[in-house]
Amino acid sequence: MFVSFFPAPRALFWSAAAWTLCAILFWFFVARDAGHLIGLENPPADTPPIIGVSRFWSKPDIWFFLYYASCVSAFALLVKIKSPHPWFNWSILGSSLIIFVIYFQVQVSVAINDWYGDYFNLIQKALSTKNSVPASELYSGLGAITGVLLTYITVAVLNHYFTSHYIFRWRTAMNGYYAEHWPRLRNIEGASQRVQEDTMRFARMAEDLGTSFVSAIMTLVAFLPILARLSAQVSELPIIGHVPYSLVVVSLVWSLFGTGILAVAGIKLPGLEFKNQRVEAAYRKELVLGEDNADRASPPVLSELFKGVRHNYFRLYFNYLYFNVVRYSYLQADLLLPFLVLIPAIAAGIITFGVFQQVRSAFGEVRDAMQYLVKSWPNIVEFLSIHKRLRAFEATLRGEPLPQLDRDYRARSQPA
Repeated sequence: MFVSFFPAPRALFWSAAAWTLCAILFWFFVARDAGHLIGLENPPADTPPIIGVSRFWSKPDIWFFLYYASCVSAFALLVKIKSPHPWFNWSILGSSLIIFVIYFQVQVSVAINDWYGDYFNLIQKALSTKNSVPASELYSGLGAITGVLLTYITVAVLNHYFTSHYIFRWRTAMNGYYAEHWPRLRNIEGASQRVQEDTMRFARMAEDLGTSFVSAIMTLVAFLPILARLSAQVSELPIIGHVPYSLVVVSLVWSLFGTGILAVAGIKLPGLEFKNQRVEAAYRKELVLGEDNADRASPPVLSELFKGVRHNYFRLYFNYLYFNVVRYSYLQADLLLPFLVLIPAIAAGIITFGVFQQVRSAFGEVRDAMQYLVKSWPNIVEFLSIHKRLRAFEATLRGEPLPQLDRDYRARSQPA
């Protein structure tokens, strides 16, 4: 699943994590303030943020782009020397480009949050005092954020095109790897489906879940400081009262609660999804064999196989019933939480409309990042079930015992 596309994947992922951590620490403690050495100095701390697309080619951003490119180049060179691989360009450089685009998308969210403060304060002023704000100023504010959004749309479309090719290259690598070892794999139940379908689904879902996870981490790094700063204006919480860094505390506690309760409610789903794919594959295989062999796919056999399909689907429906009760209840309560938290500050009149929008935006970004498992759980369940199916290939190629579910199926399929 990974060795076909990534060079020495286990060592690569651990070394990439260590390299990334070192690069982040070096940036925050040393490199961030070193841009002045090449004329890319940071502005003074009290400088208001740039509102508009020009912020993405400001001196601090250009300096960060150069730093990121140098870190990626150094790491890629070491990997290429230590572990050359035919898919190096796509797996290493392609992954680095996707991560950079994720960083850019997070920065767009930060830019929108900065725009909220100024623009909604302007709206509040216009609504409070008649003719105090000319329409041209309101149009100008919309124009500033429109440039940011158009840039985001362009990058998002290009990134979607690139990741589509990235995923197919990963599938191509897996397909070639399994095809090379097909004589050893062909006797595994549903082998043809696993190679033809599961490889594409695995690559797509691994990329989706991986980028979502990286995006969540970057969002927390970008927005937790903003939320901590805004907490100074929302220090009182309903019932509890004064809490230091109130918005940070509430968002983290609420998100961890949601993650835990959803993980408990959905703990059985990965195994059921895997069993579902297995019984569907057995039913489909019998139908395919019946197309060319009159002795196969008889009504009693098909009835028995379909009974297994029905039994597993009904178990899956029941488990998703209580899982979705918990999931949707939590997500609907999540919509009301920001308003509940902000009621004391709103009633006391200590925040402006712009700050209210900034708090809602930053609060939502942090909660979304912390709720990675909550929002991704159905995809994680499907991904784990696909991993279980492809795991049988890995076990066969390594000479290891098959996973328990495949051993159970093989034992049942042996003639008495």
